[in-house]
Amino acid sequence: MRGSGRWRWPEVAADAALALVLLGFGLLATGLAGDNQPGSRPVDAASRVLIAVAALALLFRRRAPIATLAVVTVATSTYLVFGYPYGPILVAFLIAVYTVAVRLPVRPAALALGGAFVLLLAHVFWSEGPAPGWAGVLPASAWVVVPFAVGVVVRVNRETAARSRAEAARDRAEQARRQADEERLRIAQEVHDVVGHGLAAISMQAEIALHLLPKRPEQAETALTAISRTSREALDELRVTLGAVRQGAERGPVPGLARLPALRDRLAGAGLAVDLRVTGDARDLPAALDLTAYRVVQEALTNVLRHAGVANAQVRVDYRADEVTVEVTDEGTGVRRVGTDPVDDESGHGLAGMRERVAALGGRLAAGPRPDGGFRVYARLPVGPTT
Repeated sequence: MRGSGRWRWPEVAADAALALVLLGFGLLATGLAGDNQPGSRPVDAASRVLIAVAALALLFRRRAPIATLAVVTVATSTYLVFGYPYGPILVAFLIAVYTVAVRLPVRPAALALGGAFVLLLAHVFWSEGPAPGWAGVLPASAWVVVPFAVGVVVRVNRETAARSRAEAARDRAEQARRQADEERLRIAQEVHDVVGHGLAAISMQAEIALHLLPKRPEQAETALTAISRTSREALDELRVTLGAVRQGAERGPVPGLARLPALRDRLAGAGLAVDLRVTGDARDLPAALDLTAYRVVQEALTNVLRHAGVANAQVRVDYRADEVTVEVTDEGTGVRRVGTDPVDDESGHGLAGMRERVAALGGRLAAGPRPDGGFRVYARLPVGPTT
């Protein structure tokens, strides 16, 4: 009745109540049972002591099931060998057998109960009262076999339920871990897109400012103003993105295709002219799809700004009944580079991030050099039909 070094008082109270009920029942009902069993020894002080020992031993049945079974078996067998009538004392024996079966593994429980059964059989052949002989073996075995079988079934069910709960807990923990990993990857991708685009634009504007500063400082001021505006906008967007992982922070509206004109204007200040064309019936899209389409365009234009070596790019957005397509093209070198190393459409981190975003929504992305020069990024994103 100890668990983790502490008394389990509900179990103590339950066992105490059980022992007292069996004690009172045994002392009151055994005499009535003897009236219906001619030839049995009358109930006396010795029988009451044995009844009390068997009942009160159940106080320790959880803490010491084997010892409890031994005490109850000795008391019960002695009671029956003296010829006292069959009565409530056998209920205490039944409970002791059940406790051993439900709390111990099957093999040690079976060994312990085998010894108890042998000791209980003593009254079948040697008793001061009527000795049933071999005819009493089967009834005596029932007081062992039945509670043992019930206890084993209960134990197996408890173990199965415990394993199920443990597996469910592991599944929940694994699911929570996967969700946390996915969320971290999503935030990392968002930060990559926001910071990468902002730094690319700022870098280009800074180069323009440095080029103009010695000869035309008044025009360099325009580039520096653009740097200030771009950095502020990038910081605002980054703040919205990181707000998702701050408890208590309110999420701002996520970017979408409606912000492409602002993106075009920002890139114009960085020296990249973007020809933006939208076809089809523009409409509100699911937030995740709208953000993905915007990020594809943003990342593709950032790559043009960084690597293409051209001053213009084309963006086409087509709203269709069951999908939205975005296409970004340029007439640059056709090979994306990081430093001096070429980055193809499979290994580039930005393009790989685009591909993962689009695939997560059931879409498809194609990116690679154009046959006539330049580079093309094309994404198809499925949407539900309009109603």
